[in-house]
Amino acid sequence: MTLKRTFVAASAAGTILAASAFAMAQTTTKTGYAPVNGLKLYYEVRGSGQPLIVLHGGLQNTEVIADFLQEAAKNRQVIAVDLQGHGRTADIDRPITLEAMADDIAALMKYLGIEKADVMGYSLGGGTALQTAIRHPALVRKLVLVSTVFKRDGWYPEGLAQMDQFGPQAAEMMKPSPIYKSYARIAPHPEDFPRLLGKMGDLLRKDYDW
Repeated sequence: MTLKRTFVAASAAGTILAASAFAMAQTTTKTGYAPVNGLKLYYEVRGSGQPLIVLHGGLQNTEVIADFLQEAAKNRQVIAVDLQGHGRTADIDRPITLEAMADDIAALMKYLGIEKADVMGYSLGGGTALQTAIRHPALVRKLVLVSTVFKRDGWYPEGLAQMDQFGPQAAEMMKPSPIYKSYARIAPHPEDFPRLLGKMGDLLRKDYDW
């Protein structure tokens, strides 16, 4: 009887270990830096299947959306990036624009050998995703936009007022925030935070109509 219990327990433990190993294999993340348009663009690839590119919001990075990426990777090949000046992607000497970041995504797809993908973006990432579809339509299979607009006056007036005040002067005030702490922990040059805020402020104040 004792032998039977031991065998059952060992079998159960083996099953749990096998399941854990399978789960880990399913959620393995490949990371790298793609040399695109003068950037060393940080990217992550999870899972397998139809490619889905996921783009984070302004002042965020791939870590902020990691739970979603893991869930989506159960059924898809999920590619996420840190956009220009965000997360692990260092800034370069060019403005932050949706058009330039869309070209970065197109170049990344070429670098990774992806012919066509669904593209999903939140806020800043949504604008980038939209511009990717506009500028590189042959690369985009489906487009998913979350909390973004195609005209600047699509934002609430209160939001526009805040955007008009956004800039490097906000850096010191934001240092206690989770946004800054995440940036400072993983950015190649944490001292560039005010510069990032300045470029983002310029983008937010830009008038656009697609």
